[in-house]
Amino acid sequence: MVACKKNQTTATDRSADSTGAPAAVTSDTVSGGDSVTAPGNANSADSLSSDDKKFADAAAMGGMMEVMMGKLAAGNANNAAVKALGEMMVKDHSKANDELKNWASKTGYTLPTGLDAEKQKRYDDLKAKKGAEFDKMYTDLMVSDHQKDIAEFKKEAAGGKEASLKSFASKTLPTLEHHLMESEKAKTAVK
Repeated sequence: MVACKKNQTTATDRSADSTGAPAAVTSDTVSGGDSVTAPGNANSADSLSSDDKKFADAAAMGGMMEVMMGKLAAGNANNAAVKALGEMMVKDHSKANDELKNWASKTGYTLPTGLDAEKQKRYDDLKAKKGAEFDKMYTDLMVSDHQKDIAEFKKEAAGGKEASLKSFASKTLPTLEHHLMESEKAKTAVK
């Protein structure tokens, strides 16, 4: 595994990265590759189930995308409710991303450091929108993404194999449910 080759990497404080420019978010918001793998944890990542790995990877990329899109919304939205939704997404998903990075560091698992092609396209499409068109697309994305996220987090919370990852999923669920509710309100406000 890649994480096993990174035992000599020095630990860095990445907490400030989530407030940087979107380019910094793409590469560093959720990055297990820059973490130090504790000597006793080198095999922990190897023992993760494929479902736990898929969940962790999806949560990492989804969290990065939420922060990136939230920054766009905070700066580009016309509607005050959409701006506020974007700011909330940046704050809450940055915190969740940091918790997931911490889990990955302790486990020795390397999370993705960028978006997959599908998420990058959705981000790029949103970035190209302006005004009311932006507000509508952003709120549509937030509703559909959070519906999907809630289902994935519930599945992990109920059936995940790795205890601390299950705990992360359970702990994050109420925030995602709140985000869905707020996204639906903002979507109604921009109809």
